[in-house]
Amino acid sequence: MDVMEVGLGHSLGLVANEVGAVLDSVIRTDPVALARVSDLVAEAPRVFVLGAGRSGLALRMTAMRLMHLGLEVHVVGETTTPAIARDDLLVVASGSGTTSGIVRAAETAVSVGAKVVAITTDATSPLAELSGSATVVVPAAGKLDRSGAASAQYAGSLFEQAVVLIGDALFHALWARSGQDADDLWPRHSNLE
Repeated sequence: MDVMEVGLGHSLGLVANEVGAVLDSVIRTDPVALARVSDLVAEAPRVFVLGAGRSGLALRMTAMRLMHLGLEVHVVGETTTPAIARDDLLVVASGSGTTSGIVRAAETAVSVGAKVVAITTDATSPLAELSGSATVVVPAAGKLDRSGAASAQYAGSLFEQAVVLIGDALFHALWARSGQDADDLWPRHSNLE
């Protein structure tokens, strides 16, 4: 193989094509769930986010942008994260929908009357079943799928990329809805860097 078949440019094209296809599928498959996610975030007194590994990093990015909008947002596991309560919202991401710590957190949220939004590859997973509020199903390969059928990328990368972009799209939709301009958001950016 030459560099045109295995180089960075080729790989970037592959990633772009896979991400585009999976997001098109998410948009077409359940636009009502996507609208519901936006509404739930906008209406929640407080938003909590949780994911493991790269999915967790993706949701941290979303939390940062929601904070820029002026929402009260917490990353589960940080020492300053308060207890979740009735009517709060927990946004979770797990490709398999079976990650034990994430499922337990969703169970806790439901038990106190909080709402749960799940982003997962499996609409029948325990996590999806707990997220009676809204589930976004991303048709991407799971971490252990090495078949290459759903994605040529390694170990759930396509799912994690989709989580990042769903989070950015959520922010953009809520920002447009808020009527704030970039100057309104800027004072909320960190100034301790």
